[in-house]
Amino acid sequence: MKRKHFYLVLILITLIFISIPIIHVLRTKWNEKDHKTETPTGYTNDASQLNLTKVDTILKVPKDQDSIVRQLQSILRYAKEKNLKIAIAGAQHSMGGHSIYPDGIEINMLPYKNMKLDTVTNILTIGSGALWQDAIEYLDTYGKSISVMQAFSSFSVGGSMSVNGHGWQKDSPPISSSIVSFTLMNYEGKILNCSRTENKELFKLVLGGYGLFGIILDVKLKVTENTALRFKYVRLSSENYVSNYKKYVSENPNVELVFGRLRISKKHFLEDATLTFFEKTNNKPLPLQQQNKNNQETKRLVFRSTVNSEYGKRLRWDLESEMNKVSRNEVYSRNELLNDHVSLIENKDPNSTDILQEYFIPERNFNQFINEMKPILEKSNIDLINITIRGVYKDEDTYMNYAKENVFGFVFLFNQKKTEKQENQMAILTNDLVDITIKNNGTFYLPYRLHIDKVKMRSVYPQADAFFELKRKYDPKEIFNNKFYQHYK
Repeated sequence: MKRKHFYLVLILITLIFISIPIIHVLRTKWNEKDHKTETPTGYTNDASQLNLTKVDTILKVPKDQDSIVRQLQSILRYAKEKNLKIAIAGAQHSMGGHSIYPDGIEINMLPYKNMKLDTVTNILTIGSGALWQDAIEYLDTYGKSISVMQAFSSFSVGGSMSVNGHGWQKDSPPISSSIVSFTLMNYEGKILNCSRTENKELFKLVLGGYGLFGIILDVKLKVTENTALRFKYVRLSSENYVSNYKKYVSENPNVELVFGRLRISKKHFLEDATLTFFEKTNNKPLPLQQQNKNNQETKRLVFRSTVNSEYGKRLRWDLESEMNKVSRNEVYSRNELLNDHVSLIENKDPNSTDILQEYFIPERNFNQFINEMKPILEKSNIDLINITIRGVYKDEDTYMNYAKENVFGFVFLFNQKKTEKQENQMAILTNDLVDITIKNNGTFYLPYRLHIDKVKMRSVYPQADAFFELKRKYDPKEIFNNKFYQHYK
């Protein structure tokens, strides 16, 4: 009888142990709101949800080339007549008003997404308003894939070019390296072809130029094969990350995609890390429509359950670690891996927002940067919910280059309340992180909140004054304008 009671107690404890994480995740779902914050008519905002701004006009461009050229030339004339500024918008994932000018004209480029693949040269011609998801789904039918792109496919091609985004492709510089050429409508309504040999100064300025030099229309970019890739995963200490990266990634010619992650729970804070990479196989990749997209909402809820929860942060780390063990050696197509939507981490709390920051650190200062950011993050009241690590090769193509040498990019995601208090706390945290970045010969990424002053920005980007002078050379009336330019010029 005693043995029977023992087993009953054991079963009960096991059930409780299993049910606690389920209850925690379900509570996250229960507390979420099922509606999105609507932007009022005549206003615009961006991904930060902290830039609600009244504008004069929001123009959604047409789909075909002839119509878009006529309409954009017409809106340029209107802007000059009314003395209005123009900001260019895509998916609006920049967070500092980079696609917004108060009382100005917002040009929404998203409808412009025409695509044509040259199967001989492996060059895709694509409208700048297309999302990477559009390009991936189109290329998949040809057995091709994007060469370089960001972690989510819900950004626009033109937007990614304007911030010169980087990806998680092994041994790769930022997106600029994959751009062959593009057409640009300047402030006079003229269309210029820009490449490394034609209008080459403009080519360097527009890539990573935050929409300040004109409107990107058609883009030619390199594509690659859609390969089958085998999932690999290693747990390690953060202090051994660089040596393990060299062992498992740099010295392995079969690796195509790779990212790392740091542990952010208070237990072993920033001490543990994971390295996830994908190796080429001889398998034939499945078409996108045959691939499994189940459990996406479960993954999102596990991620969201980390917000303001030490238990949730530990749970996510443990669940992902166990799932990675189970998934080790599974095979995916390159397109399947690249075609993740930002909705996988969507925040449905109307009272808070998720804020990204990125810092690029040379290998020699990798461990020192982690050691110095630890006390800064621990004392901050801003909730840290993720840090990923990506290798970025030196950028030889853009004027405002952040990868001045081969670097590791630390990508932070914070959850911030939409209050003045938390906004001030975020500004303090950002400046503290920028200070140690500068100390460690690193750079910070410019598409995010404008919490850094002009002097500190120029200490990281000493070419900024020349960049803004060239902006005025190519756009003397400063028609193309946004909050980023107003803050830093």
